[in-house]
Amino acid sequence: MSLESRKAAHLSDPGAELIERVTGFWDRNQRIVLIAGLVVIAVGGGGYFMMRSRATQEDEAAGKLAEANVLFWQGDYPRAQQMAKQIAQDFGGTPSGQDGHRLAGDAAYWSGDFKTAITEYEAYLAHQKSGLLANAARRSLAYAYESAGQFAQAIPIYDQLVGVFDRESSAEFLMAGARCAQAQHQTAEAEKRLRRLLDEYGDTSVAGRARIMMGEIGAH
Repeated sequence: MSLESRKAAHLSDPGAELIERVTGFWDRNQRIVLIAGLVVIAVGGGGYFMMRSRATQEDEAAGKLAEANVLFWQGDYPRAQQMAKQIAQDFGGTPSGQDGHRLAGDAAYWSGDFKTAITEYEAYLAHQKSGLLANAARRSLAYAYESAGQFAQAIPIYDQLVGVFDRESSAEFLMAGARCAQAQHQTAEAEKRLRRLLDEYGDTSVAGRARIMMGEIGAH
């Protein structure tokens, strides 16, 4: 068949024209296509192995955290704190590693080391900002601040937690806020929280203490 005849056959055959275009594209770009394919495979494989590595680390961290929890509930606060800190250091990128800060804070608090407790609770809350455990850590942080005599730092956290847990807890937070305010000689701020406690949570067991405190403030 002559060159002219082959050209005419190609023009009249859409399938042949498509094949010619694909072949031409492949001839021009095969190196780029191959490199792009290898990149996709490498990225996908890297992501898969990264996920597996993280899952393995979380499993290991969770196991160690469970051991530290046992030590804590047995009252061995120094060892629990040491182990929890190590977990947070070694597995900081995992949920259990971050939870190590919270446990280290609890162990420090019950050991009377309020400064360390504050540091560990704040480290935990830097990662975990919402949820039940985060609110529990905020409560513990407020108690640690109060116990350390840092009343100004404790008050806004107590205020933030009112209404978060049950009514008894909310009443206790208002009472604690009033306690911290009174410790700073802010009588008006203390009375404001006590009045709210009696108005909104007057049926709780904390109300009796609030009335006594109100009377003591009024007597001065």
